[in-house]
Amino acid sequence: MSAAAPEPPGVSDHGGGDPGVDDPATIDHGGGVWGIKVPIPDNPLGHTLVHVVETNRGPVLVDTGWDDPTSWDTLVAGLGALGIPVADVHGVVITHHHPDHHGLSGRVREASGAWIAMHAADTEVVTRTRGSDPGVWLDYMSEKLLAAGAPDEHIAPLRAARESGRMRTLPGMHAAVPDREIVPGELLPLAGRRLRAIWTPGHTPGHVCLHLEEEHPAHLPGNGRLFSGDHLLPGISPHIGLYEAPEDLMATDPLGDYLDSLERIGRLDPAEVLPAHQHAFTDAPARVRELLAHHEERLVGLWELLARPLTAWQLAERMEWNRPWAQIPYGSRNIAVSEAEAHLRRLVKQGRAEAVPGSDPVTYRAL
Repeated sequence: MSAAAPEPPGVSDHGGGDPGVDDPATIDHGGGVWGIKVPIPDNPLGHTLVHVVETNRGPVLVDTGWDDPTSWDTLVAGLGALGIPVADVHGVVITHHHPDHHGLSGRVREASGAWIAMHAADTEVVTRTRGSDPGVWLDYMSEKLLAAGAPDEHIAPLRAARESGRMRTLPGMHAAVPDREIVPGELLPLAGRRLRAIWTPGHTPGHVCLHLEEEHPAHLPGNGRLFSGDHLLPGISPHIGLYEAPEDLMATDPLGDYLDSLERIGRLDPAEVLPAHQHAFTDAPARVRELLAHHEERLVGLWELLARPLTAWQLAERMEWNRPWAQIPYGSRNIAVSEAEAHLRRLVKQGRAEAVPGSDPVTYRAL
């Protein structure tokens, strides 16, 4: 995902989804932890699971949901069903900067005076995005897609929007700036609770999981509970694309970051995972093994496709998505290309592929 708000958590869905039951809008997870299903407008994923953690200084939210009137009304109503006026919210902990997680943070802070905490790497993304003219992002995306081999008809709408000056406001352009920093490895300031931050980059550079270091209320075996954000989901693989920044020339490796982070969570072995989408689940190590195997299988498949040189766009066209390429919406195609680039970056880093010298647009080949 980027600040332009693609379809969360990615177009690389490989099965799963919510159980085939109508769950209530609020979920009691026990031990002073609840979930509220806050809708994401016009998105097949349906909702973000905003978690409420009771503390000795008042309730703290883990994520807040998309900045939309219906989403806000749902969040307020869900808190009300738990007997919590939104004005009583003490703090907001954000797993990552994407609009379906951070979108309503500003409204919560305005209504309650709550603090907002985020990892410094994602706070930097929020600050940079707020300070950027939308035209900078349109120029960046046009140049990036051109280098990736996108056809002219795909780039034309971005150029037209830039030239017209009538640019749609992108989600995240006015996101709230956090006032506290989540420091990896440290306990968050939640009175009466032990919630430790674990840095899990990949989906975003500053994504964090939050480990509730307390015995599971149902005494399930394992190490406490984990608020996993988009990092670890029960039935889908989150989108892993390049970290987007118009002025950033660093050759980052988001997929490598994600795989390393997955192994870290697998070793933690929480008793239960409370993700931001779908539903709670157990046996995190098994899910981690599935995802590691999925990504290795995908890397092997892409390496085989590179038997002849391909651009990132051509590779994205040939990758397996949750629908045929012809049915993927315009914006999600940009996300797909970013994911293809992240996989190419990983293959190059592993010495399994290389850019073809002198190619324009850049093509890649297997080694």
